Amino acid sequence: MFAPILSARSMLLAIFMLMAGGGFVSTLVSLRLENAGSRASTIGLIATAYFAGLTIGSLRVTPIIQRVGHIRTFAAAVSLLSASTLTYALHQNAALWAVLRLIDGLCVASVFVCLESWLNARAEARSRGTILAAYMIALYAGQAAGQFLLNLDAYPSLPFIASSLLISLSVLPIALTRLEGPPLSEQAPLSARDLYAASPLGIAGVGITGLMLGAFYALGAVYARRLGVPLAATALFMSVVIAGGVALQWPIGWLSDRIDRRRVIVGTLAGAAAICAGLALIDSGGPLLMLLGAVFGGFAFALYPLCVAHTNDHLSAEQRVGASGGLVLVYSVGAAIGPMAGAGAMMVAGPGGLFVYIGVCAVAALGFALWRQIQRKPVPEELQQPYQLMPRTTPMVAALDPLTPED
Repeated sequence: MFAPILSARSMLLAIFMLMAGGGFVSTLVSLRLENAGSRASTIGLIATAYFAGLTIGSLRVTPIIQRVGHIRTFAAAVSLLSASTLTYALHQNAALWAVLRLIDGLCVASVFVCLESWLNARAEARSRGTILAAYMIALYAGQAAGQFLLNLDAYPSLPFIASSLLISLSVLPIALTRLEGPPLSEQAPLSARDLYAASPLGIAGVGITGLMLGAFYALGAVYARRLGVPLAATALFMSVVIAGGVALQWPIGWLSDRIDRRRVIVGTLAGAAAICAGLALIDSGGPLLMLLGAVFGGFAFALYPLCVAHTNDHLSAEQRVGASGGLVLVYSVGAAIGPMAGAGAMMVAGPGGLFVYIGVCAVAALGFALWRQIQRKPVPEELQQPYQLMPRTTPMVAALDPLTPED
C-alpha cells in the first residue's frame, strides 16, 4: 500500500511545501486589501486575475515542459512564484497586485502540470488511486496548514517572506531527485458542446461549483473579518473549510456509488444552500461559524468530483481523460467569474452577501439538477462508475484517475 506513495515522496513533499507556502497568499492579499479600505470589487478583480492565470497556464505550459523538461520547468516556475510573492511586500498597489496574481496563477498551473504528469508516469494501473489520494491529501493539507501563517503579523512583510521561503524550499525535493522526467503528450479536452451533449448536469455542476468556490477563496477571509472575527480565528475559519471539504468527500462519494448519483448531487446542493443561508444570517464569529464553515466545505468541495463521476457515467473509458480535462477548464472559467460576482453581492448586501450569492448559485444548480432528473432516466446502479476524489487543478490530473485506460 505504501510502496507507491514512497516512490512518489519527493513530488508529494514538494506539493505540500508549495501549498503551505503559497496556498494562503490569496487569503493574505484579500485581507491586506480589505485593511487598506479597498472595495470588494477590487478584491474580486485581483482574485479573478489569479484564476485567469491558472487557466491560461494549464493550457500553455506543456510545450515548455516538452522543450526543457520537468525539472527545469518546475524550478523556473517556483523561482518566479517565490519572486512574485516577495514583490507583494515591496509596494501595495491594486494594479501591481493584479499582475502579480496573474503571474502566480501561471506559475502554480505550471507546477501542477509538472507534478501531475510526473505522478501519472510513476503510477501503475493498480496504484493510481493510492497516488491520487496521497496527492490530494498533500495538496489540501498544505493549503489548510498554510492558513495559519496569516498569524505572522509582527511585521507587514513577514507573511510574504515566510511564504517565499517555503515556496523556494519546495524545489529541493524535485531538484535533488534521481527520477527522470517522463515524456509528455498533450491531452485535448472535450469541447463544452460535447460535454453538454454527454452530461448537461455534469458540465453545469462543475461550472457553478467554480462560481461558488472561486468567490469563496477570494472573499471568504474578507467575509470573516467584516463580521469582526480576529485574524487568528479568520485563519482557522479558512482552514476548517478546507479540512471539512476533504473529510466529507469520502462518505458522500460512498453514498453516490450506491444510489442514483443525481439524487446525491441534489442533496449536496440542497445542503450547501441551507448552510449558505446560515452563514449569510450569522453576524459574529465563534464555534457556530466554524461548524457551518466546515459543513459548507464538505458540501461544496464534494460537488466537483460528484459531477465528474456523473459525467463519466455517460462516457466510454476512452473519452474520460478528455472529458475530465474539459470539466477542469469549465470549473476554472467559473472560478475566474465568481470573485467579481461575489464581490458585487457583498457590496449590495454586506458581508453575508457572499453566501447569499453562493447560495443562489447552489439553488440554481439544484433546480437544474431536479429538471434533469425528469428529463433523463438514471444510470443503472451496476453501470455507475466508482466515485473518485479529484482535485480541481489542471486537466493533467485526469490521467491519474484509476478508471482511465492504461494507454
